[in-house]
Amino acid sequence: MVEVKPASDRGTQLLKGVLDMCLLALIDQEPSYGYDMARTLAERGLSLVSEGTIYPLLSRLQRRGLVEGYLVASPEGPARKYYRITPDGEATLQQWKREWDDFVVGVGNVLEGAAT
Repeated sequence: MVEVKPASDRGTQLLKGVLDMCLLALIDQEPSYGYDMARTLAERGLSLVSEGTIYPLLSRLQRRGLVEGYLVASPEGPARKYYRITPDGEATLQQWKREWDDFVVGVGNVLEGAAT
């Protein structure tokens, strides 16, 4: 018998594959810092994301040259590290969006039993 995982487990696995794309899209919309990105993702329906998940991905995106970090003074404590997208990040995001669109169509075709 096949064990069916709870929806949250499936959601977590699906999110792992696209979270870097989601973060890059948020940063493209507006430079931001980690806590704010986690809040925005939750507001948009991706409540499974924690700051602890985001920061390693942001570091990886920065190492790849897709985003750059910079410090902004905060009236509520220490300076916050904000991230902005780079030209390479913009090009990569456009490529990832095209790949995502193709993937969604393919999955939809499988789920609906349609031929391409």
